[in-house]
Amino acid sequence: MKDENVQDLRVRTKEFALRIIRLYTSLPKTTEAQVMGKQVLRSGTSVGAHYREASRAKSDADFVNKIEGALQELDETAYWLELLAESGIVKTEKLESLIKETDELIAIFVTIAIKVKKPFEQEEIMQGRVKQNPYGTFILHPSAFILRRSYA
Repeated sequence: MKDENVQDLRVRTKEFALRIIRLYTSLPKTTEAQVMGKQVLRSGTSVGAHYREASRAKSDADFVNKIEGALQELDETAYWLELLAESGIVKTEKLESLIKETDELIAIFVTIAIKVKKPFEQEEIMQGRVKQNPYGTFILHPSAFILRRSYA
């Protein structure tokens, strides 16, 4: 990844965290709002931390693991934002740009993970640890003996 893109994503995930913090501080002091607020605060602010950890990964597998951690946190953040809106605690219009940014970050992190995984999956195919069929590539996960669908 280009240095300018890395720096841009570092800034973007930090700004995302700051927006989440501002959202949390503006929430009503009701129990429901504070419970959901703490959840979105935790998940939304950890995205940038995961990304920074990924930038210091020791291997491609470690990098993908950290990026996928950020994706999990983004997905959880999207969930809490949806609940805040659908419960009526926060007006949907107020959350629209934050939800849009969450979706854009998810798309970016998915693209990064796919691009880094691609060579790994090719190696798995070459070594015969992968079964292919018309519906996609399935990788046998050796530690859990499960099939994981690859969405490349």
